[in-house]
Amino acid sequence: MRLTTMCLRNLFRRRARTTLCVVGIAFAVLFTMTFSAVTSKYMGIIKEMNTFFSGDIVVVAKGSLVINAFAIAGVLPETTAEKLTKIPGVQEATPILFLLNQPNSQEGSLQLLPSNVTIGVPAGNWSVLVGSTHLKAGSWPSEDSSQQIVIGFSLAENSNLTLGSNVMIKNSEFQVSGILDASSALLLRAIIMPLKVAQATYGYNLLVSMIIVAPSEGIQAKSLARQIETETSGTSALTDLERGETVEPLLNEVAFWNLGIGAMLFFMSMVLVITVAMINISERRRDLATLHAIGAPQASVFRTVLTETALLGFLGGLIGNLLGILTTVAIVSYYTGISFVIVSGDAFVLVPPLLMLETWGTAVLVSAVAGIIPAIAAARTNIAQILRAEY
Repeated sequence: MRLTTMCLRNLFRRRARTTLCVVGIAFAVLFTMTFSAVTSKYMGIIKEMNTFFSGDIVVVAKGSLVINAFAIAGVLPETTAEKLTKIPGVQEATPILFLLNQPNSQEGSLQLLPSNVTIGVPAGNWSVLVGSTHLKAGSWPSEDSSQQIVIGFSLAENSNLTLGSNVMIKNSEFQVSGILDASSALLLRAIIMPLKVAQATYGYNLLVSMIIVAPSEGIQAKSLARQIETETSGTSALTDLERGETVEPLLNEVAFWNLGIGAMLFFMSMVLVITVAMINISERRRDLATLHAIGAPQASVFRTVLTETALLGFLGGLIGNLLGILTTVAIVSYYTGISFVIVSGDAFVLVPPLLMLETWGTAVLVSAVAGIIPAIAAARTNIAQILRAEY
Protein backbone atom coordinates (compact mmCIF):
# COMPACT_ATOMS: atom_id res chain seq x y z
CA MET A 1 0.00 0.00 0.00
CA ARG A 2 2.84 2.36 0.87
CA LEU A 3 4.54 1.56 -2.45
CA THR A 4 1.34 2.27 -4.39
CA THR A 5 0.82 5.59 -2.64
CA MET A 6 4.41 6.63 -3.35
CA CYS A 7 4.10 5.63 -7.02
CA LEU A 8 0.85 7.60 -7.43
CA ARG A 9 2.55 10.62 -5.88
CA ASN A 10 5.47 10.24 -8.31
CA LEU A 11 3.13 9.98 -11.31
CA PHE A 12 1.03 12.99 -10.46
CA ARG A 13 4.00 15.24 -9.93
CA ARG A 14 3.91 15.37 -13.72
CA ARG A 15 0.16 15.68 -14.11
CA ALA A 16 -0.06 16.69 -17.76
CA ARG A 17 2.17 13.84 -18.94
CA THR A 18 0.47 11.27 -16.74
CA THR A 19 -3.00 12.45 -17.77
CA LEU A 20 -2.15 12.22 -21.47
CA CYS A 21 -0.80 8.69 -20.99
CA VAL A 22 -3.88 7.58 -19.02
CA VAL A 23 -6.17 9.12 -21.66
CA GLY A 24 -4.29 7.28 -24.41
CA ILE A 25 -4.71 3.95 -22.62
CA ALA A 26 -8.37 4.78 -21.90
CA PHE A 27 -9.06 5.35 -25.59
CA ALA A 28 -7.39 2.06 -26.47
CA VAL A 29 -9.58 0.26 -23.92
CA LEU A 30 -12.68 2.17 -25.05
CA PHE A 31 -12.30 1.31 -28.73
CA THR A 32 -11.28 -2.28 -28.06
CA MET A 33 -14.14 -2.95 -25.65
CA THR A 34 -16.77 -1.13 -27.71
CA PHE A 35 -15.78 -2.85 -30.95
CA SER A 36 -15.67 -6.23 -29.23
CA ALA A 37 -19.00 -5.75 -27.46
CA VAL A 38 -20.89 -4.48 -30.50
CA THR A 39 -19.50 -7.03 -32.95
CA SER A 40 -19.91 -9.88 -30.45
CA LYS A 41 -23.56 -8.94 -29.93
CA TYR A 42 -24.26 -8.76 -33.66
CA MET A 43 -22.38 -12.00 -34.31
CA GLY A 44 -24.26 -13.71 -31.48
CA ILE A 45 -27.61 -12.71 -32.99
CA ILE A 46 -26.54 -13.94 -36.42
CA LYS A 47 -25.30 -17.26 -35.08
CA GLU A 48 -28.46 -17.66 -33.02
CA MET A 49 -30.53 -17.48 -36.22
CA ASN A 50 -29.16 -20.87 -37.22
CA THR A 51 -30.84 -22.49 -34.21
CA PHE A 52 -34.24 -22.08 -35.89
CA PHE A 53 -35.77 -24.89 -37.97
CA SER A 54 -33.32 -27.46 -36.60
CA GLY A 55 -33.52 -30.69 -38.60
CA ASP A 56 -35.62 -29.05 -41.31
CA ILE A 57 -34.67 -27.90 -44.79
CA VAL A 58 -34.89 -24.19 -45.67
CA VAL A 59 -35.89 -23.74 -49.32
CA VAL A 60 -35.17 -20.31 -50.84
CA ALA A 61 -34.96 -18.79 -54.30
CA LYS A 62 -31.62 -19.43 -55.95
CA GLY A 63 -29.35 -16.44 -55.44
CA SER A 64 -31.20 -15.23 -52.33
CA LEU A 65 -29.26 -13.56 -49.53
CA VAL A 66 -29.53 -15.96 -46.62
CA ILE A 67 -28.26 -15.31 -43.10
CA ASN A 68 -28.16 -18.72 -41.50
CA ALA A 69 -31.77 -19.94 -41.36
CA PHE A 70 -33.44 -16.79 -42.74
CA ALA A 71 -33.65 -15.38 -46.25
CA ILE A 72 -33.50 -11.59 -46.01
CA ALA A 73 -33.53 -10.94 -49.77
CA GLY A 74 -35.19 -12.93 -52.54
CA VAL A 75 -38.69 -14.35 -52.91
CA LEU A 76 -40.41 -17.55 -54.02
CA PRO A 77 -43.92 -18.12 -55.36
CA GLU A 78 -46.10 -19.38 -52.53
CA THR A 79 -47.32 -22.15 -54.82
CA THR A 80 -43.86 -23.74 -54.54
CA ALA A 81 -44.89 -25.02 -51.09
CA GLU A 82 -47.67 -27.09 -52.65
CA LYS A 83 -45.25 -28.53 -55.20
CA LEU A 84 -42.83 -29.51 -52.43
CA THR A 85 -45.49 -31.49 -50.56
CA LYS A 86 -45.80 -33.78 -53.59
CA ILE A 87 -42.11 -34.78 -53.42
CA PRO A 88 -41.64 -38.17 -51.71
CA GLY A 89 -40.02 -37.72 -48.32
CA VAL A 90 -41.55 -34.29 -47.61
CA GLN A 91 -43.79 -34.44 -44.57
CA GLU A 92 -44.74 -30.77 -44.43
CA ALA A 93 -43.84 -27.54 -46.28
CA THR A 94 -44.55 -24.26 -44.46
CA PRO A 95 -44.17 -20.95 -46.37
CA ILE A 96 -42.82 -18.00 -44.37
CA LEU A 97 -42.44 -14.30 -45.18
CA PHE A 98 -39.52 -12.67 -43.35
CA LEU A 99 -39.07 -8.88 -43.49
CA LEU A 100 -36.67 -6.46 -41.81
CA ASN A 101 -38.32 -3.26 -40.56
CA GLN A 102 -36.91 0.16 -39.71
CA PRO A 103 -39.98 2.10 -38.61
CA ASN A 104 -37.99 4.51 -36.46
CA SER A 105 -35.43 5.46 -39.09
CA GLN A 106 -35.08 9.15 -39.86
CA GLU A 107 -34.04 10.78 -43.10
CA GLY A 108 -30.28 10.87 -43.38
CA SER A 109 -29.71 8.40 -40.55
CA LEU A 110 -27.95 5.08 -40.94
CA GLN A 111 -29.26 1.96 -39.25
CA LEU A 112 -27.10 -1.16 -39.22
CA LEU A 113 -29.77 -3.22 -37.49
CA PRO A 114 -33.54 -3.29 -38.01
CA SER A 115 -35.76 -1.95 -35.25
CA ASN A 116 -37.83 -5.11 -35.54
CA VAL A 117 -38.73 -7.91 -37.94
CA THR A 118 -42.08 -9.00 -39.34
CA ILE A 119 -42.65 -12.72 -39.82
CA GLY A 120 -45.68 -14.01 -41.66
CA VAL A 121 -46.67 -17.62 -40.86
CA PRO A 122 -49.82 -19.53 -41.89
CA ALA A 123 -52.30 -19.50 -39.00
CA GLY A 124 -52.01 -22.67 -36.95
CA ASN A 125 -48.39 -23.30 -37.99
CA TRP A 126 -46.82 -21.04 -35.36
CA SER A 127 -44.81 -23.89 -33.81
CA VAL A 128 -42.70 -24.12 -36.97
CA LEU A 129 -41.21 -20.75 -35.99
CA VAL A 130 -41.38 -20.65 -32.19
CA GLY A 131 -41.19 -24.36 -31.35
CA SER A 132 -42.38 -25.05 -27.82
CA THR A 133 -42.10 -21.41 -26.69
CA HIS A 134 -45.31 -20.26 -25.01
CA LEU A 135 -46.93 -16.87 -25.04
CA LYS A 136 -46.34 -14.69 -22.00
CA ALA A 137 -49.92 -13.50 -22.37
CA GLY A 138 -52.79 -13.64 -24.84
CA SER A 139 -53.35 -16.02 -27.76
CA TRP A 140 -52.31 -16.59 -31.36
CA PRO A 141 -54.43 -15.26 -34.26
CA SER A 142 -56.88 -18.01 -35.17
CA GLU A 143 -57.54 -17.14 -38.82
CA ASP A 144 -55.42 -16.30 -41.86
CA SER A 145 -57.40 -13.09 -42.40
CA SER A 146 -57.18 -11.92 -38.78
CA GLN A 147 -55.82 -8.38 -38.26
CA GLN A 148 -54.09 -9.52 -35.09
CA ILE A 149 -50.41 -9.80 -34.26
CA VAL A 150 -48.18 -11.39 -31.67
CA ILE A 151 -45.16 -9.33 -30.66
CA GLY A 152 -41.97 -10.08 -28.76
CA PHE A 153 -41.77 -9.10 -25.10
CA SER A 154 -38.89 -6.65 -25.64
CA LEU A 155 -40.74 -4.88 -28.45
CA ALA A 156 -43.89 -4.68 -26.32
CA GLU A 157 -41.97 -3.26 -23.37
CA ASN A 158 -40.00 -0.72 -25.39
CA SER A 159 -43.09 0.47 -27.30
CA ASN A 160 -45.43 0.43 -24.28
CA LEU A 161 -47.74 -2.09 -25.93
CA THR A 162 -50.06 -4.44 -24.05
CA LEU A 163 -52.74 -6.95 -24.96
CA GLY A 164 -55.46 -5.22 -26.96
CA SER A 165 -53.24 -2.31 -28.04
CA ASN A 166 -53.83 -1.07 -31.57
CA VAL A 167 -50.78 -0.70 -33.84
CA MET A 168 -50.51 0.96 -37.25
CA ILE A 169 -48.33 -0.99 -39.70
CA LYS A 170 -48.10 0.19 -43.31
CA ASN A 171 -51.36 2.14 -42.97
CA SER A 172 -53.16 -0.93 -41.64
CA GLU A 173 -54.43 -1.23 -38.07
CA PHE A 174 -53.60 -4.33 -36.05
CA GLN A 175 -54.49 -5.46 -32.56
CA VAL A 176 -51.96 -7.08 -30.24
CA SER A 177 -53.45 -10.49 -29.42
CA GLY A 178 -50.40 -12.03 -27.75
CA ILE A 179 -46.98 -11.27 -26.28
CA LEU A 180 -44.18 -13.77 -26.78
CA ASP A 181 -41.59 -14.20 -24.03
CA ALA A 182 -38.74 -15.92 -25.88
CA SER A 183 -35.04 -16.21 -25.14
CA SER A 184 -34.20 -15.47 -28.76
CA ALA A 185 -33.07 -11.90 -29.48
CA LEU A 186 -34.79 -12.17 -32.86
CA LEU A 187 -38.19 -13.19 -31.47
CA LEU A 188 -38.01 -10.67 -28.63
CA ARG A 189 -38.33 -7.90 -31.24
CA ALA A 190 -40.52 -9.74 -33.75
CA ILE A 191 -43.97 -8.95 -35.11
CA ILE A 192 -45.65 -12.24 -36.02
CA MET A 193 -48.84 -12.21 -38.07
CA PRO A 194 -50.80 -14.54 -40.39
CA LEU A 195 -49.03 -15.06 -43.71
CA LYS A 196 -51.91 -13.83 -45.90
CA VAL A 197 -52.19 -10.64 -43.88
CA ALA A 198 -48.43 -10.04 -44.01
CA GLN A 199 -48.41 -10.49 -47.79
CA ALA A 200 -51.26 -8.02 -48.27
CA THR A 201 -49.82 -5.48 -45.83
CA TYR A 202 -46.32 -5.39 -47.30
CA GLY A 203 -47.23 -5.95 -50.97
CA TYR A 204 -45.88 -9.51 -51.31
CA ASN A 205 -49.05 -11.10 -52.69
CA LEU A 206 -48.53 -14.85 -53.28
CA LEU A 207 -44.81 -14.45 -52.53
CA VAL A 208 -42.76 -15.81 -49.61
CA SER A 209 -39.16 -15.50 -48.43
CA MET A 210 -38.63 -19.20 -47.76
CA ILE A 211 -40.33 -22.52 -47.26
CA ILE A 212 -39.53 -24.73 -44.27
CA VAL A 213 -39.58 -28.39 -45.25
CA ALA A 214 -39.90 -31.08 -42.57
CA PRO A 215 -38.54 -34.42 -43.85
CA SER A 216 -40.55 -37.55 -43.21
CA GLU A 217 -39.29 -39.88 -40.50
CA GLY A 218 -36.25 -41.85 -41.64
CA ILE A 219 -35.47 -39.52 -44.56
CA GLN A 220 -32.02 -37.95 -44.65
CA ALA A 221 -32.17 -34.16 -44.97
CA LYS A 222 -29.15 -33.95 -47.27
CA SER A 223 -30.51 -36.38 -49.89
CA LEU A 224 -33.97 -34.79 -49.72
CA ALA A 225 -32.46 -31.31 -50.21
CA ARG A 226 -30.70 -32.47 -53.40
CA GLN A 227 -33.96 -33.99 -54.63
CA ILE A 228 -35.83 -30.74 -53.96
CA GLU A 229 -33.30 -28.74 -55.99
CA THR A 230 -33.60 -31.22 -58.83
CA GLU A 231 -37.41 -31.25 -58.99
CA THR A 232 -38.08 -27.53 -58.33
CA SER A 233 -36.14 -25.23 -60.64
CA GLY A 234 -34.75 -21.95 -59.34
CA THR A 235 -34.51 -23.05 -55.71
CA SER A 236 -31.78 -23.77 -53.19
CA ALA A 237 -32.44 -26.25 -50.38
CA LEU A 238 -30.28 -25.66 -47.33
CA THR A 239 -29.70 -28.17 -44.54
CA ASP A 240 -28.48 -27.29 -41.04
CA LEU A 241 -24.83 -27.55 -42.07
CA GLU A 242 -25.21 -25.51 -45.25
CA ARG A 243 -26.97 -22.45 -43.82
CA GLY A 244 -23.90 -20.90 -42.24
CA GLU A 245 -21.66 -21.24 -45.28
CA THR A 246 -22.56 -17.75 -46.53
CA VAL A 247 -21.87 -15.80 -43.36
CA GLU A 248 -19.25 -17.97 -41.64
CA PRO A 249 -16.31 -16.47 -43.61
CA LEU A 250 -17.63 -12.99 -42.81
CA LEU A 251 -17.89 -13.79 -39.10
CA ASN A 252 -14.34 -15.18 -39.11
CA GLU A 253 -13.13 -12.02 -40.85
CA VAL A 254 -14.83 -9.79 -38.28
CA ALA A 255 -13.30 -11.80 -35.43
CA PHE A 256 -9.85 -11.44 -37.05
CA TRP A 257 -10.25 -7.68 -37.42
CA ASN A 258 -11.50 -7.48 -33.85
CA LEU A 259 -8.34 -9.17 -32.62
CA GLY A 260 -6.11 -7.12 -34.93
CA ILE A 261 -7.54 -3.76 -33.93
CA GLY A 262 -7.25 -4.61 -30.24
CA ALA A 263 -3.63 -5.75 -30.64
CA MET A 264 -2.70 -2.58 -32.57
CA LEU A 265 -4.30 -0.26 -30.02
CA PHE A 266 -2.66 -1.98 -27.06
CA PHE A 267 0.70 -1.96 -28.86
CA MET A 268 0.37 1.81 -29.28
CA SER A 269 -0.48 2.04 -25.57
CA MET A 270 2.63 0.03 -24.75
CA VAL A 271 4.81 2.42 -26.76
CA LEU A 272 3.19 5.37 -25.00
CA VAL A 273 3.79 3.88 -21.56
CA ILE A 274 7.42 3.07 -22.37
CA THR A 275 7.99 6.63 -23.60
CA VAL A 276 6.44 8.23 -20.52
CA ALA A 277 8.29 5.87 -18.16
CA MET A 278 11.65 6.54 -19.84
CA ILE A 279 11.10 10.30 -19.61
CA ASN A 280 10.16 9.99 -15.93
CA ILE A 281 13.27 7.92 -15.22
CA SER A 282 15.46 10.36 -17.08
CA GLU A 283 14.14 13.23 -14.95
CA ARG A 284 14.62 11.23 -11.74
CA ARG A 285 18.03 9.79 -12.49
CA ARG A 286 19.67 11.79 -9.68
CA ASP A 287 17.13 10.43 -7.19
CA LEU A 288 17.66 6.89 -8.46
CA ALA A 289 21.44 7.23 -8.26
CA THR A 290 21.17 8.54 -4.71
CA LEU A 291 18.99 5.57 -3.73
CA HIS A 292 21.60 3.20 -5.15
CA ALA A 293 24.39 5.08 -3.36
CA ILE A 294 22.73 4.71 0.06
CA GLY A 295 22.22 0.99 -0.46
CA ALA A 296 18.70 0.66 -1.89
CA PRO A 297 18.46 -2.74 -3.63
CA GLN A 298 17.97 -2.81 -7.40
CA ALA A 299 14.83 -4.91 -6.93
CA SER A 300 13.07 -2.04 -5.10
CA VAL A 301 13.78 0.39 -7.94
CA PHE A 302 12.65 -2.22 -10.47
CA ARG A 303 9.46 -2.85 -8.51
CA THR A 304 8.71 0.88 -8.19
CA VAL A 305 8.91 1.50 -11.95
CA LEU A 306 6.74 -1.54 -12.73
CA THR A 307 4.15 -0.42 -10.19
CA GLU A 308 4.02 3.05 -11.71
CA THR A 309 3.45 1.71 -15.23
CA ALA A 310 0.87 -0.82 -13.99
CA LEU A 311 -0.99 2.04 -12.27
CA LEU A 312 -1.13 3.89 -15.59
CA GLY A 313 -2.83 0.84 -17.10
CA PHE A 314 -5.14 0.48 -14.10
CA LEU A 315 -6.35 4.08 -14.28
CA GLY A 316 -6.61 4.04 -18.07
CA GLY A 317 -8.48 0.75 -18.00
CA LEU A 318 -10.94 2.04 -15.39
CA ILE A 319 -11.75 5.19 -17.36
CA GLY A 320 -11.84 3.25 -20.63
CA ASN A 321 -14.31 0.74 -19.20
CA LEU A 322 -16.70 3.45 -18.06
CA LEU A 323 -16.51 5.29 -21.37
CA GLY A 324 -16.75 2.00 -23.28
CA ILE A 325 -20.05 1.08 -21.61
CA LEU A 326 -21.56 4.48 -22.42
CA THR A 327 -20.28 4.38 -26.01
CA THR A 328 -21.58 0.86 -26.61
CA VAL A 329 -25.02 1.75 -25.29
CA ALA A 330 -25.06 4.92 -27.43
CA ILE A 331 -24.09 3.01 -30.59
CA VAL A 332 -26.69 0.29 -30.09
CA SER A 333 -29.33 2.93 -29.27
CA TYR A 334 -28.51 4.95 -32.39
CA TYR A 335 -28.39 2.06 -34.84
CA THR A 336 -31.50 0.27 -33.55
CA GLY A 337 -33.67 3.31 -32.88
CA ILE A 338 -34.25 2.24 -29.26
CA SER A 339 -33.94 5.02 -26.68
CA PHE A 340 -30.67 5.36 -24.75
CA VAL A 341 -32.46 4.96 -21.41
CA ILE A 342 -34.03 1.63 -22.43
CA VAL A 343 -30.79 0.25 -23.89
CA SER A 344 -28.83 1.31 -20.80
CA GLY A 345 -30.92 -1.11 -18.77
CA ASP A 346 -29.17 -3.92 -20.65
CA ALA A 347 -25.71 -2.35 -20.42
CA PHE A 348 -24.17 -5.37 -18.70
CA VAL A 349 -25.75 -7.66 -21.28
CA LEU A 350 -24.23 -5.68 -24.13
CA VAL A 351 -20.90 -5.38 -22.29
CA PRO A 352 -20.51 -8.54 -20.20
CA PRO A 353 -18.55 -8.09 -16.94
CA LEU A 354 -16.11 -10.74 -18.16
CA LEU A 355 -15.27 -8.61 -21.23
CA MET A 356 -14.74 -5.60 -18.96
CA LEU A 357 -12.38 -7.53 -16.71
CA GLU A 358 -10.50 -8.99 -19.67
CA THR A 359 -9.99 -5.58 -21.29
CA TRP A 360 -9.08 -3.94 -17.99
CA GLY A 361 -6.68 -6.75 -17.10
CA THR A 362 -5.09 -6.55 -20.56
CA ALA A 363 -4.51 -2.81 -20.09
CA VAL A 364 -2.79 -3.39 -16.74
CA LEU A 365 -0.74 -6.30 -18.09
CA VAL A 366 0.35 -4.42 -21.21
CA SER A 367 1.35 -1.41 -19.14
CA ALA A 368 3.29 -3.57 -16.68
CA VAL A 369 5.10 -5.35 -19.51
CA ALA A 370 5.85 -1.97 -21.10
CA GLY A 371 7.51 -0.96 -17.82
CA ILE A 372 10.05 -3.80 -17.91
CA ILE A 373 12.49 -2.00 -20.23
CA PRO A 374 12.44 1.30 -18.27
CA ALA A 375 12.64 -0.66 -15.01
CA ILE A 376 15.75 -2.51 -16.19
CA ALA A 377 17.26 0.80 -17.28
CA ALA A 378 16.53 2.31 -13.86
CA ALA A 379 17.94 -0.70 -12.00
CA ARG A 380 21.18 -0.52 -13.99
CA THR A 381 21.79 3.14 -13.25
CA ASN A 382 25.50 4.06 -13.33
CA ILE A 383 25.81 5.68 -9.93
CA ALA A 384 29.22 7.25 -10.31
CA GLN A 385 28.59 8.73 -13.75
CA ILE A 386 25.26 10.27 -12.79
CA LEU A 387 26.46 11.68 -9.47
CA ARG A 388 29.46 13.30 -11.19
CA ALA A 389 27.17 14.85 -13.80
CA GLU A 390 24.54 16.05 -11.33
CA TYR A 391 26.80 17.24 -8.48
